[in-house]
Amino acid sequence: MAKKKSETPESSEAIAKSNYVRCRFCGQKNAVKDGFVNGQAVCGRCKLPLSNEPHKKFADLNKHDYVHPADSKALAALKAIPGVDSALKKFLAVTFESAMRVNFMASAVKITPIQYPDLHAKLQIACTTLGVDMPDFFLQQNPIVNAFTFGSERHVIVLHSSLIERLTDEEILAVIAHEVGHIHAQHVLYLTAARILELLMQVGLNMIPGGEIAKFILNTTVSSALLAWARRAELSCDRAALLVVQDPHVVGRVMMKLAGGSFASKLDYDQFLEQGREFKKLCDENQLDNFWANIINAGQTHPFPIWRVSEIIDWYESGEYGQIIKNK
Repeated sequence: MAKKKSETPESSEAIAKSNYVRCRFCGQKNAVKDGFVNGQAVCGRCKLPLSNEPHKKFADLNKHDYVHPADSKALAALKAIPGVDSALKKFLAVTFESAMRVNFMASAVKITPIQYPDLHAKLQIACTTLGVDMPDFFLQQNPIVNAFTFGSERHVIVLHSSLIERLTDEEILAVIAHEVGHIHAQHVLYLTAARILELLMQVGLNMIPGGEIAKFILNTTVSSALLAWARRAELSCDRAALLVVQDPHVVGRVMMKLAGGSFASKLDYDQFLEQGREFKKLCDENQLDNFWANIINAGQTHPFPIWRVSEIIDWYESGEYGQIIKNK
């Protein structure tokens, strides 16, 4: 009969001095050494920093609690176009939504509790915090730093590998929470149409299925309204990300890395925040600067990272975020 391996004095002492901290994000119980300090260790399940601080989950969060005013205004302008909702649904049915789904199933890695479990745990945290059903989740090898959500029937979130490679675990949670925010805010129908529209505008009308429906969507009024809304919807989902990570500077550091790329480790975050405040002040006080900022941004799929960081810090400092945390 094999003898039980005896414990060394060192291992016995380590066990005696161990305590347990339940992860505030995912609920996993983790052993920590005596004298544990918040942020000193990470959860074994979700890999997020362990802390004794509470983490708020929202049982009845309404999208109107956090949606950015620019998002609401742009969506109202889009919905005011006669027939746009039914046209968008038909547009998705005859274009590439099903092809996109097949493409990711065939060319990307589907994230599950077994396949990349800590990434799956982060998705679960974002969904349970905001009160959203779990979507399908894929990780795709792609050098473009991006993440997106699509699917009017079954929602799908896709992260690019280059994004994962340059972010911390907390920042990855913020990105996932941003995408889950699109689902919670009921953006996905319009967002999917906007992303397909961006693609179709590159190939020309002769390549587009759907005939008159596609031509209606590509009408300047509809396409401009749709793409203008899609940029502003990102501001709402930055707020959703903050409601999940519950630290504005985690969201802010994501924006710094989106702006600074692989050199972000050499950048000063406080200086980046100051740049954001300076940009906002210039646009608020100078009509010409504001005009050019909007003209340049009109050709992009997302707002400027500098604009986004100034907006999220403003929202946090305004007290609106704190009221949601307190009252919901």
